[in-house]
Amino acid sequence: MQPPGGRRRLGRALVLGLVLTTAASTTGTAATAGPPGRHSTPDFGPNVTIFDPRMPVSEIQATLDAAHARQVDNEMGTARHAYLFMPGSYGTAEQPLQVKVGYYTEVSGLGASPTDVAVNGKIEVYNRCLEGGGTGNCIALVNFWRTLSNLSLTVNAAGQDGCRSSANFWAVSQAVSMRRLDVTGGGLSLMDYCTAGPQYASGGFIADSRLPAITNGSQQQWLTRNSEIGGWSNGVWNQVFAGTVGAPDDAGFPNPPYTTLDTTPLSREKPYLFVDAHGRYGVRVPAVQRDSRGISWDEGMTPGRTLPIRDFFIAKPSDPVHVINSQLARGRHLLLTPGRYDIARSIEVRRPDTVVLGIGHATLTAVNGSVPLDVAGVPGVVVAGVTVDAGPTESPVLLRVGKRHGRNASTPRNPITLSDVYFRVGGPHIGRADTALEINSDHVLIDHTWVWRGDHGVEGFTEGVNGDTDRWRTNTGRHGVVVNGDHVTATGLFVEHFQRHNTVWNGEHGTTILYQNELPYDPPTQADWMNGDVEGWAGYKVGDRVRHHTLHGGGVYVFNQNNPSIRTANGFEVPVTPGIRLHHVMTVNLSAGTIDHVVNGVGEPADTTRIGSPVYLAQYPVP
Repeated sequence: MQPPGGRRRLGRALVLGLVLTTAASTTGTAATAGPPGRHSTPDFGPNVTIFDPRMPVSEIQATLDAAHARQVDNEMGTARHAYLFMPGSYGTAEQPLQVKVGYYTEVSGLGASPTDVAVNGKIEVYNRCLEGGGTGNCIALVNFWRTLSNLSLTVNAAGQDGCRSSANFWAVSQAVSMRRLDVTGGGLSLMDYCTAGPQYASGGFIADSRLPAITNGSQQQWLTRNSEIGGWSNGVWNQVFAGTVGAPDDAGFPNPPYTTLDTTPLSREKPYLFVDAHGRYGVRVPAVQRDSRGISWDEGMTPGRTLPIRDFFIAKPSDPVHVINSQLARGRHLLLTPGRYDIARSIEVRRPDTVVLGIGHATLTAVNGSVPLDVAGVPGVVVAGVTVDAGPTESPVLLRVGKRHGRNASTPRNPITLSDVYFRVGGPHIGRADTALEINSDHVLIDHTWVWRGDHGVEGFTEGVNGDTDRWRTNTGRHGVVVNGDHVTATGLFVEHFQRHNTVWNGEHGTTILYQNELPYDPPTQADWMNGDVEGWAGYKVGDRVRHHTLHGGGVYVFNQNNPSIRTANGFEVPVTPGIRLHHVMTVNLSAGTIDHVVNGVGEPADTTRIGSPVYLAQYPVP
């Protein structure tokens, strides 16, 4: 089910017993529990809705239907929301709760374990039809920015038609995570085959979940980490499994295009908000695992530590950065409630073991060329669930971890961790950044990120070729990810459309498990896409002085729609040394432009004679 052409052608395109929508406030709150036996719900602001199991299913359904109607087409909007479920059961066999999830929406359970919140019904994402409401271009290629986590789902399609009743559909692409799920009672499809075609999709990420048989369908690439699955069917280009029970064997690579690691060398599950048996809110911070396999919650609560909610400063978008920094300096952790935060000076994370947790796709937007988030190279910092946007004045970097030439003290036992941290340069507005994510510290784990220089959006440019030329000059981003630290691990690294090397890895002993990259669509001429005398910039560059690096499952795609004559010499560039190994890498042409070689002059051209047909290397160096 291999898509033959380009990816994103848009036609150019509680209180118990209540739903609680908390009141807005002008300052953040350090939430406190009530007296013994009576624990108050923290003030999470107006963009968090908490459901209680004693609510009528019809009321919950109506709330979520209205949310989907607002957000299903709101790709570049500013609304953010989290819908959280208190422990208990929702929906019945006769009256299931059937949810559809739109942009910038989080749906999560508040249990200590996924089985503490039980939904009977469906939680789904369908294709969007993008050509004037017709069915000529129904795809999931731009179904971004959604979160589903920490609950159990018994698939119940009562009342749906024959096709829709065949699976729970999760047709998504980048910046979408499924974590801590227990799904039974029906199949899970990552492709919406019920909507008229072409039905393309380009995701995605699953972790710490127990799932039934999965229909991958048209998904171009996917990472499934530390999970249990009942089976896996289909695979377009690049399907990677790490530490997953039931994962398919990869002996036949590239037919099918599977990459399977028996264990995950380094992992740490994302922190999660929960309510304990006494009604007290807290955040569970999972422990680091090495060489792990399967789910973290099979034998009880996920190993780790619990932080009471009173230890968090609960921020709202109206809170000044100096107030946030003052609370962090006092030793509080930070919970960012849903919304868009204008950041004119850095949020500074300086203390070891600090947790910065965003819910509902909280978004930090750079103002006046700021660095929105600056993390010191100290042990145990965790940043999770945060999106960082560039602003119209160029930022040197959007998220910096450690100092380029300073002391960095993160440790192998307690690495700095980034989970579900997303970046955007352009899209809803003009964006400019030299680098999106810069890692200077040693011992850092990147667990799922999408780093995107926007190939489309509402920046005000004229559509057509001139619009693309304007975007190249105005919506600027040189590098997506630059890694200068040693012993950095990335599980799920998605980086797209930057104007030089999308990823530059200068640190020693780096490991990437699934890399997905699209080169920029919009260079106006070959002269605009030159690295000195070399045609183009590789999508993944390992620094010339590096001697040890490992990549499992990598793809670089080309779609030079602005000028199809443009060439890129190599998808990957690495030093030729025994300590550098690339396992299962590929390039592919999406209908315009050419990548001459997969890596270092090796591999056939990905050109327009083989649109949609990848050029694979099982390993590099080639034996």
